[in-house]
Amino acid sequence: MTTTAEARPKLFTGQHLPLVLGVIGLVTLGAFENRAVGTALPTMVREFDALGSFGLANAAPNASYLISLAIAGLWSDRRGPIPTLRAGAISFTLAQLLVGTATAMPMVIAGRLLSGLAEGLLDVSLMVLVARALPAVLRPRMFSLFAAMWILPSVLGPVLTGVVTEQFGWRWVFLGALILLVPSWLLLRPAMRQSADAPAPERTAEDAAELAAWRAALPWALAASVALFSMTLAGDHLEAHPILGGTAVVVALAVLGRAAVRVMPAGTFTARRGFPAVVAVRGLGGAAFAGVGAYLPLLLTLQHDFSPSRAGVTLSITGVCWAFGSWLQGREHGIERVVVLRTGLAFMTLGLAVTSLLAWTDATTWIGLIGWGFAGVGMGLSSSSLSVLTLDLSDQSNSGRNTSAGQMAATMSIATALAISGTLLAFNADDPQPWVFGAIVTTGSVLALLGFLAAPRARRSQ
Repeated sequence: MTTTAEARPKLFTGQHLPLVLGVIGLVTLGAFENRAVGTALPTMVREFDALGSFGLANAAPNASYLISLAIAGLWSDRRGPIPTLRAGAISFTLAQLLVGTATAMPMVIAGRLLSGLAEGLLDVSLMVLVARALPAVLRPRMFSLFAAMWILPSVLGPVLTGVVTEQFGWRWVFLGALILLVPSWLLLRPAMRQSADAPAPERTAEDAAELAAWRAALPWALAASVALFSMTLAGDHLEAHPILGGTAVVVALAVLGRAAVRVMPAGTFTARRGFPAVVAVRGLGGAAFAGVGAYLPLLLTLQHDFSPSRAGVTLSITGVCWAFGSWLQGREHGIERVVVLRTGLAFMTLGLAVTSLLAWTDATTWIGLIGWGFAGVGMGLSSSSLSVLTLDLSDQSNSGRNTSAGQMAATMSIATALAISGTLLAFNADDPQPWVFGAIVTTGSVLALLGFLAAPRARRSQ
């Protein structure tokens, strides 16, 4: 019998509302913390007279995030999302307390390491909790909310952080973040009890073998974290020590590539049909979009004489258009999920190609920015669709590992793209030519096109 509109489950109802509000609270909290650090950190390093630690403080959470994803995936599948979620909340609390009460830069760096650990634990456990607590039909809308919760922090986060830093001190940027944690946690408790009371999934011999393989891959995830950390630090010193820094980047990339082969699902690098293709497309799309977005403000500043504040418009375009694309994919459109994914990647490919005009030509800047807006809509369509496909192709025994694999693919591919682009720019730092930025943006469009071509394979194997 066809489900009536009245019988169709709704996201904002009494049954699901606490979970939705709790997840919104935690995602918003993480987004504000992410955006706030960039604004507050310059003041912090000046106060501690530790300008040389700026790069270290920025790189620390990226390194711990990667190993945290691997641990969170295994832990969530073995014990359920609740212990992982609890550990993530505790780590987040300790991170904010460490940074907020820091008396020296080592405390800040330790807090930043814990912050990356908390982010990985929370990202995976929230996805697994959503998979277990919400019907599949509601997942697209839930993931559209995930993206929407980044709009306000992206637009207001830097301004709010600046005001708090100037009026009350930078410490309250971190200590004040804990205010949202308690109500968000309380709202999640009904869904957490429901998940805890659910029967444990049956373990098959195949699942046991997959768990053993994932455990064996944990040291490689740690190696990838160290490589990512080293690559970021080396990139910061390329201009001063080009040969040493360039060598370090190459070695770190080699380690990262080897680690990726060991931690990614078999078939990822050939986009094998099913979940491996989902992971491959997530890596390609992430590198395409983030690899370009990181350099757009610099491109606008150097080649189009934008002030730093005007160049920041790209961040606003990113937040709004990404959320709009994610909202579109959450509507009931009756289209196969892979078609939505391909549509998003087509938007991204075309949008990045148009964005490249900012580097290759003297075309009016609004044309290139419209292209970036199209790319943002495409990222919203494709990123949320990949999250839905990840859960559709998973069950309770492997949803944690699959979620973390997708996140790790995006993290490593983005880090690789930024390292290569940063090295290219560093060797042309005295007078960056238009072709440098043109190569970066055009490469992003090519990566998005590869994702578009691989997307049809992101279906369940027959």
